[in-house]
Amino acid sequence: MNSTQRPTKKIARLTLVLLAAGAIGGAGLAAYGGTAYAQTTLAPTLSSAPIGVVTTPNFAQINKLYGPAVVNITVKGVEKVSDSQGDPFQQFFGQFPGFPGMPQGSHNVPMEGVGSGFIISSNGIILTNAHVVKDAKSVVVKLTDRREYHAKVLGSDPQTDVAVIKIDATNLPTVKIGHVSSLQVGDWVLAIGSPYGLESTATAGIVSALGRSLPDDTSVPFIQTDVPVNPGNSGGPLFNSQGEVVGINSQIYTKTGGYQGLSFSIPIDVAEKIKDQILAHGKVQHARLGVTAQEVNQDLADSFNLPSPSGALIASVMKDSAAEHAGLKPGDIIRKIDGREIVSSGDLASAINMDAPGQKITMDVWRNGKPMTMTATLGKLDSSGVSAADSSASSAHGKLGVALRPLTPQEASAIGTQGLLVEQVSGAAERAGIQPEDVILAINGVPATNVDQVRKEVAHAKGTIALLIQRGDNKIFVPVRLK
Repeated sequence: MNSTQRPTKKIARLTLVLLAAGAIGGAGLAAYGGTAYAQTTLAPTLSSAPIGVVTTPNFAQINKLYGPAVVNITVKGVEKVSDSQGDPFQQFFGQFPGFPGMPQGSHNVPMEGVGSGFIISSNGIILTNAHVVKDAKSVVVKLTDRREYHAKVLGSDPQTDVAVIKIDATNLPTVKIGHVSSLQVGDWVLAIGSPYGLESTATAGIVSALGRSLPDDTSVPFIQTDVPVNPGNSGGPLFNSQGEVVGINSQIYTKTGGYQGLSFSIPIDVAEKIKDQILAHGKVQHARLGVTAQEVNQDLADSFNLPSPSGALIASVMKDSAAEHAGLKPGDIIRKIDGREIVSSGDLASAINMDAPGQKITMDVWRNGKPMTMTATLGKLDSSGVSAADSSASSAHGKLGVALRPLTPQEASAIGTQGLLVEQVSGAAERAGIQPEDVILAINGVPATNVDQVRKEVAHAKGTIALLIQRGDNKIFVPVRLK
């Protein structure tokens, strides 16, 4: 990836830009000499300060003590580009000029990128982002004293964006690892890096949110901060007020390619689990439950008689999965796993993917308006063991407003399920997002077998019903407010 490319991800209508290896900038390097790295008292505790009094950590001392353990990472490799890339005639002819229809080729071009990392072991073990070392043929680590080493990539995990590399050196300065569980919204945090190539840059801010779920990153409960992080900070450490590393800087929200107030870091406890697997086995395995889950909003909570809109609503269960073997069904709402609260579908994904295949879990499940307990033995994640469903359909007041008919045997065979086909839609159903050609599979968790049954369920509804629909290959619950 060259220095002008920045891969993007979407959050609703916003854009997340990965701090990729090809971005301008490098590691966070602190220009301090000497060999004294002993721990000292870095900040007074807030418990001793009255509310309203701002007590800032000693960021200068944190930078002095642990800046030398932050490294610059330079990667080199090759990437494939189209033979016609840069061809001035490409925009007119679409392929080779003068030869329409001729197969288009590609060729390799050199690429170079930079990122950051931090030393966690004095014998040269370094943590960074997986995207920093992706497709790298050569990885060079530069220390703050200007020494350079060729590094070996011991392993990387794209699922969590964590990588472990090693250099052949000893008696290196190291960071101190902290505990994410002690982190709170509003706590001070510090990042060290080289945004846009400006080495030894320290930036500070506060924790904005914890356990933030991002699209396509369902296995990572990100730490959201307002620390200014820019291209070049990728893989660098996020320190708490005591100088302990609590995260790895990974992504930013941006419309411009630069910092706009939202930064996201991988919790260090997640990175530690990945690191341990890589050092032990050279690879990472994530657990798999085998469900598609979606958020529970107020309308869905009303439909399922939940006391509060929280939990992960199961929209579909994969065949021969741990979820199916455990007895989970569409319409179940997982509220706890091994005692841990599941507030959103992202909580479910991060909890499952951080467990090991073969591990047994206990689930607190809400089914048919009542709580129950279930156990499951987790499988191995292939590509997507827990996926998130888009539940952005809106709802409004009014009658249900759908014209339904049973699926023909041919239609049922084609989609692999039984249900009722929506032929026309109006009123509340239309406002909720139901569309013609949707297939209604269940109402409030009860399989939809015939039109009379639908009428009965609607008649007994207390104001909101939850329709499980299939649209194409996707299944999703849509709440419909009837009055």
